[in-house]
Amino acid sequence: LEEAAMLKKYATFHLNPEQPVVSSDPTASGRNFFMRQSAPEQESAKDTEIRAKILEEAWLLKKYAEFHLHPEEPVVSSDSTSCGRNYFSRLSADEYLDAEEDKECDKILEEAAMLKKYATFHLNPEQLVVSSDPT
Repeated sequence: LEEAAMLKKYATFHLNPEQPVVSSDPTASGRNFFMRQSAPEQESAKDTEIRAKILEEAWLLKKYAEFHLHPEEPVVSSDSTSCGRNYFSRLSADEYLDAEEDKECDKILEEAAMLKKYATFHLNPEQLVVSSDPT
């Protein structure tokens, strides 16, 4: 039981490294060699430029990942000459579907609904499993 308490104590140290260290020894002391006044500068100008470039690229990657993660958000542009055309809802678009295309479209929509259902299962594994089988 004593060993389990000690393991819990050390697990807490690793789980929460931001907590201050508590010591019962009054002679114990420590020195931070990275933040002392006499510490030499760790980064050169070239390293600083490389770090800034990496951070900028990481910011761009995050921005583009958000585009793919949330395609429903509107597109924001600072270019006043940019424009787009929706070829699907224009007045001259063909709206005719024959019976075969209509059946194929319904089948595709059913499959898409089923895929969405299974994607929801994988995206949210914490949701409860609902069964329709009474046995």
